[in-house]
Amino acid sequence: MTKVIMHGCNGKMGQVITEIISQEQDIQIVAGVDKFVNRINDYPVFPHIEECNIQADVIIDFSNASIVDSLLEHAASRKIPVVLCTTGLSEEQLEKAYAASTKVAILKSANMSLGVNMLLKLLKEAANVLVPAGFDIEIVEKHHRHKVDAPSGTALAMADSINEVLGNEYTYKFDRTGERKARESMEIGIQTVRGGTIVGEHEVIFAGEEEVIEFRHTAYSKAVFAKGSVQAAKFLAGKPAGFYDMSDVVNV
Repeated sequence: MTKVIMHGCNGKMGQVITEIISQEQDIQIVAGVDKFVNRINDYPVFPHIEECNIQADVIIDFSNASIVDSLLEHAASRKIPVVLCTTGLSEEQLEKAYAASTKVAILKSANMSLGVNMLLKLLKEAANVLVPAGFDIEIVEKHHRHKVDAPSGTALAMADSINEVLGNEYTYKFDRTGERKARESMEIGIQTVRGGTIVGEHEVIFAGEEEVIEFRHTAYSKAVFAKGSVQAAKFLAGKPAGFYDMSDVVNV
């Protein structure tokens, strides 16, 4: 039985994960951490991670960037692995996560969806075959009107996944406005759409002569990210210190 501390348990994602884990037989939330402690849960909730003295195998974090530093310090001192799902971390905080990974297992990915991370593997294979044959690459990502970062971290992860097998020689093109010239051959176009309540759509287009191949992932609910984090927690429990991502989970 994998024992979990849910960091950010009373937020939207924390409650989705709570519901998912309640239906599983091999994983259990033994404690939660959230500054809002007025919600009733089936486990004790502490306002700060430093006050949580309950033994656990792994921490799932869906909280706020402002409290990630204290989480990393606590996890490193207690040697509890962390699935780090909070977004908007600064470069300094990412460096702290890497530093903490020398003492305890840390898993961080741009997207926690198992489907997206499987797609990243497929994109590498496709790029290996299609790019030498002259196919151009374009990425279109769509999210709800409230998403502030653009392009999405997932779109960049897709571009990076492709670029990695191409020797990191391709540049990223985010805007063609005002340009009146042909497309460069060694570039990956990344376009952004924001509107409505779109949870997340990513389309990767390989456009060649006389044919087009498209890879698409659509998230209909944030539950896909919650399910991925639960799988990641099961994977990370008991792992030695190191920095992991969802590709490690997919490859198991």
